Formats: sequence, C-alpha cells, structure tokens
Amino acid sequence: MRLMPDYSARALHTNAAKGGPEVWRLILGLVVMIGVYIAMAVFYQQSLAGIASARPNFENELIAGDTPLAMYALLLSFGMISAAVFIGVRLVHKRSGLSVFGPMILAVPQFFRVFGILLILSVTLAVLPPYGMGAPLAPNLEFGLWLVLLPLSLGVVFIQVSAEEIFFRGYLQQQLAARFQSPLVWMVLPSILFAMGHYQPAEAGENAVMIVVWAGVFGLLMADLTARSGTIGPALAVHFVNNVTALLITSLPDSLGGLALWHAPFGMEDTAELRAWMPVDFALMIVSWLAARLALRR
Repeated sequence: MRLMPDYSARALHTNAAKGGPEVWRLILGLVVMIGVYIAMAVFYQQSLAGIASARPNFENELIAGDTPLAMYALLLSFGMISAAVFIGVRLVHKRSGLSVFGPMILAVPQFFRVFGILLILSVTLAVLPPYGMGAPLAPNLEFGLWLVLLPLSLGVVFIQVSAEEIFFRGYLQQQLAARFQSPLVWMVLPSILFAMGHYQPAEAGENAVMIVVWAGVFGLLMADLTARSGTIGPALAVHFVNNVTALLITSLPDSLGGLALWHAPFGMEDTAELRAWMPVDFALMIVSWLAARLALRR
C-alpha cells in the first residue's frame, strides 16, 4: 500500500534545474527577475498613461477592473512576469526559459487532456441543479459583445494564469525541488508565497484570510499535479478553467468583473454571502484536482 503520493515524475520537471540548484543562484535569479519586471512595468505604465490622458476615469477603471479595456490592461500586465522569468532563467541559469514548463512534449498534451475533462465537468455542473446563486444573476456584457470579445478575453486570461504558474509552480518549485528532497520545501514554500499574493484586506474585509487559505490550498494542489505529471501543463489547465469561470462567465460585480457575461448577486463587501459560497469554491477546487488526476491516468 502506497502511503506517499507517486512523485517519481517530478524528476522530469527538475532535471532542467539540476545544473544549478544552489540557493544563492535561486536568490540571484529572483533579484534579476524583479529588476527586469520593474523596468518593464515602468515602460508599461508610461504606455497606459496615454490611455489615461484620453480616458479621464481610466485609473479608477483599472482599480476596479470594471470595464473590458481595464481588464485587458490588467491581465496583459501579467505577461511581464513571464517575460521576467524567461529572461532571468536565461541570464542566471543559462538555460531556456521554456524549461520551466518541464518537457514541452508532455506539457502540451497534458494541458489539453486536463482541459478537456474539466470542460466536460464544467458543462455537467452547469446543467445540473441547483441553478443560480440564490438571487438572480445580473447581466453584465451584452451577449453579442461578450462573444466578439471572447477570443481576446481567453487570450489575456491565459496570459495571466500562465504567469502565475510559470513563476510559482514552474520556476520556484522547479529550483527548490532540484535542491531539496522534502515536499515541505518545494510544495509548501511556493504555495505560501502564492497565498500571500492573494491577501487583499481592503477589498475582501473579513474574508481576506479565508481567501488566502483558499489560494494556499489551490497552490498545494497545483504543486501536487506538477510533481505527479512532471510538467506545469495540468496545473495550467486547472488554473485556466478556474479563472475563465471566475472572470469571463460569472464574476463579482465589484472585483475584476469587466469581462464577465454575468455578475453574482453579491460583491466583495457582502461578507456573509461571500463566506457562504466559499465552501462551494473549495469543493469545486478539490473536484477539479481529482478530475485532473483522472485525466493524467488515461
């Protein structure tokens, strides 16, 4: 009887980092990535300044993410994280930035296998009761406009989730797993950092800690999928489907809802309602993780 998960495939992911697994090299890589990111962010902010000058309320739109243009600007900005990781890996670790994915010959088919089973799961859950979220959903974008924007919207969501997976499950987990054997290091540490990035007390209020816990558990499950598969392809698929649902299908009205077809009947400030739905989010996360594991066994 196996007591520990089968993480033998993680060697496929960590092999690329075996040539330079030292902690000092990881720290230097992070410093270079932060520097590159800051330089690109300054340029990006200057580019957005032109839009802001022609659109007086654009800064407020960016804060709330309540218009398609603002959401595109916000989600595209995550591409700078991916670019910084690729540049840092090339400069510090002397290897291809794409190596953080694991073997691409496995990552791509694994992504589509997991994406396919999650798509079936999502459609199944959508047609089964219970329906809705208690109160009626509020229409946001007109369906025709939403459909026209959908290809671009899917693209920018993919950029956003790719950046997070490339940095946390790709670079950080890969480098730590190449140096340390214990999952307590290479699974838990990146997941803690991932969770901390979701701490928003000003927006989430009393639910801020619960959202951090959700993100931490999500990070651990994505780290598990990466170690089981040897690539970040499965984690990327789960993250993508999750964020498409949360950003493009039904979003909160007061938090990054500019591209959604519908808005939920409650917002971030509705503490009780949001907290009541958190167990459902946890359950969906676990089911998605199990479905991804099933897809990997096929």
